[in-house]
Amino acid sequence: MQLEEVRTRIEELAGLSVQELRKDADARDVFVSFKSLLNEGKARAAEKKDDRWRVNPWVKQGILLGMKLGFLQESTIEFPGGHDWTFVDKDTYPVKRFRREDGVRIVPGGSAVRDGAYLAPSVVVMPPAYVNVGAYVDEGSMIDSHALVGSCAQVGRNVHLSAAVQVGGVLEPVGAVPVIIEDDVMVGGNCGIYEGTIVRSRAVLGTGVILNGSTPVYDLVHGRIVRKMDDAPLTIPEGAVVVAGSRKIKGSFADEHGLSIYTPMIIKYRDEKTDSATALESALR
Repeated sequence: MQLEEVRTRIEELAGLSVQELRKDADARDVFVSFKSLLNEGKARAAEKKDDRWRVNPWVKQGILLGMKLGFLQESTIEFPGGHDWTFVDKDTYPVKRFRREDGVRIVPGGSAVRDGAYLAPSVVVMPPAYVNVGAYVDEGSMIDSHALVGSCAQVGRNVHLSAAVQVGGVLEPVGAVPVIIEDDVMVGGNCGIYEGTIVRSRAVLGTGVILNGSTPVYDLVHGRIVRKMDDAPLTIPEGAVVVAGSRKIKGSFADEHGLSIYTPMIIKYRDEKTDSATALESALR
């Protein structure tokens, strides 16, 4: 089935109950075709058009369709010495299997990629890491140890997700923007990016930066506050260098106890010094 045909059928099936779906003769075939499009990177939860990211709600509907159609089943990954790992999940979303010709490096040590996620050639996954269904990770990117790429997250080219980075997922509501990290972004260890935040190309997030829909980001360079708006998610500007900081809390109780609250700050914009400090090593890919 071609993409537009799959999209039309998914939109038709989206409102059906589990019982109705399981009676539909071709619902499973539609889902299999849809998941193939996900695995090939041809169906994406969000796409950039005219410099603006736009959500494809039908893709999330298709992922949820697989949840409805699936039955719980056991699966086992066998290891030498009899130390097998057993999982129980919907049969529609087994662990994704890679072949050498896919050009993706999955370094041994406990990582898992769920079927329906797209990893482009030259992507590297260090152990242990997890990539959920609907995620899209483009060429040359590295997912480091203990990192999570959540459902429907969009990660661009030559992105480094350092150790313990959490990239949030989103399936509900279907029209919500997923987390988006554009090309050439460096994300430092223990960062968390949630609630549809967009990180524009070449930005750098220092260790421990947390970004979500309620986080104001203080741009010290331009003297402004970057926030989520009613019609747009929190968006980190292109080339911004963001670090974890704090700001004083107002009020007599806060004054009495010297309290402050965490806040991310843009301390500079990317320059030659930043480029040299964050240069990726091509040999690792």
